[in-house]
Amino acid sequence: MKIAGLFAGVGGLELGLRQGGHESVVLSEVWEPARAVLAERFSDVPNIGDVERLRSLPADVDLLTAGFPCQDLSQAGKTAGINGRKSGLVGHVFRLIDQSRPRWVLLENVSFMLQLDRGSAMDRLVSAFEERGYRWAYRVVNSLAFLPQRRERVFFLASTEGDPSDVLLVDEVQPRVQATDLRTHAHGFYWTEGTRGLGWGPDCVPTLKNGSTVGIPSPPAILLPNGEIVTPDIRDAERLQGFRADWTKPAAAVGRASFRWSLIGNAVTRPVAAWIGKRLTKPSRFDPSRDSAAFTGVRWPRAARFDGETRREVHISAFPAWKTRPPLQEFLKYQPTLLSERATAGFLSRIEKSSLRFVPGFKERVRSHLDHVRAIDRFVDGRLPRLDAAE
Repeated sequence: MKIAGLFAGVGGLELGLRQGGHESVVLSEVWEPARAVLAERFSDVPNIGDVERLRSLPADVDLLTAGFPCQDLSQAGKTAGINGRKSGLVGHVFRLIDQSRPRWVLLENVSFMLQLDRGSAMDRLVSAFEERGYRWAYRVVNSLAFLPQRRERVFFLASTEGDPSDVLLVDEVQPRVQATDLRTHAHGFYWTEGTRGLGWGPDCVPTLKNGSTVGIPSPPAILLPNGEIVTPDIRDAERLQGFRADWTKPAAAVGRASFRWSLIGNAVTRPVAAWIGKRLTKPSRFDPSRDSAAFTGVRWPRAARFDGETRREVHISAFPAWKTRPPLQEFLKYQPTLLSERATAGFLSRIEKSSLRFVPGFKERVRSHLDHVRAIDRFVDGRLPRLDAAE
């Protein structure tokens, strides 16, 4: 298929779809750091910038994609809803559909949109597609199916000619998640939290966040089996999204280097997009036994479809695959940074006052790490000093 990619970011959706044999012919991305990445990584694809400048789609476009801004839909954002200043930009998707009527449309956004305002965002989306004669299917997919990052996103596919259920709702596996132990596996969490939640992830990192538009990075922390608490290098964060290391490096030439964290936090996980791209090329056959009773849209399930007449919940997990991967501590290739004394002390203070229940031994390791970093004035021989968790 020929693709028009709106709100393209750093091209995660487009890069993954390319693996399925599809070709991007036009992109739309307005933020300068992301534009710099696209200019180098998709040098042969024109980027028209502001989506408002795109009056209609090129005649050969088969698939319109849009990872439209999630700031107004995210639980971590302003939760202003689908009509918020950022997320309301999805209206341009419908404008272009009305102008050009592409055969396929693929949207991506945060899973919280299923709950926000009792699902009004989803109701607006599906109603708009139904009014235009599209069949649709959507599914929450977890990036953990492919990589050691727990990241749930909604993928919504609509079509005027095919059945989106044959693409999104056909693959399912049981994740091979094994029991972990603080002594043998790394565990990811967010040190910026601690009173209401951690985003705790055994043998994985929690959802990579977009940081801030003023350049404040938001990397997770990782508790290593030896007791050290580190934050990953940006190149490993890129790899945790399925990009090659330094994919976002061109952004540093036009803005703060820390903008790269926002770019990677906003990105679509490449292997998820690749799975969709391959299924678009070679659809399977939806099993109608997965259907449940029709629903009205008051409560939006984690997977559903519209067959042209009825909306139905679909029983399917967030795991279309389970790719073999090394333990998190072995997945990391680049030198991480020790969580600083100030950051550790602040986090420890918050969790000691919190009513949250923590994994046995976690608080003790945080205290031990704090003692560790307080004793360090500098790196030794250019390498991170080691900490024996048993001591």
